[in-house]
Amino acid sequence: MPGRGTQIAFQQCMPELEAESLKSEPPKRRRGLALLIPLLVLAGAGVWFWISRGSESSAHANEETKVQSTLHLETFVLNLADSDQRSYLRVGIDLGLSQETKRDEAAPISEVRDTILAVLSEAKVNDLLTSAGKAKLKQDLLRALQERIPQMGVEEVYFTEFLIQR
Repeated sequence: MPGRGTQIAFQQCMPELEAESLKSEPPKRRRGLALLIPLLVLAGAGVWFWISRGSESSAHANEETKVQSTLHLETFVLNLADSDQRSYLRVGIDLGLSQETKRDEAAPISEVRDTILAVLSEAKVNDLLTSAGKAKLKQDLLRALQERIPQMGVEEVYFTEFLIQR
């Protein structure tokens, strides 16, 4: 029986020792992993953000150097060039200019509107209903403005409103 008494005594003392040793060693490991994993995730996210931000900012820098200011034009309302149906176009247009507009210098608005109306009046309804047709119209407007009024420095054409009525 003496062996059994020591077993009981040993079992009573042992759980406390085991509990202390279990509490002290794994939390150190867990604490290290608990700190390491978020640090790695943050470092990875930081690298990804830095790389993606660098490529976007260089693309935006090129765009920003091209367009320095915008010129807002009044809305255009006109008949479209469709012989088989009567269609109207209402479009708002802003122009992106490569130079700052000077306060004392007036932009040649009459010439700009005339050029835009000449291009718009040739458009057909079916062409303007597709996104490709609208993109082609923007290119046509840009080319016509750059040819007729090169001193304005038109770099972009922005549609601010686009409505077709049949």
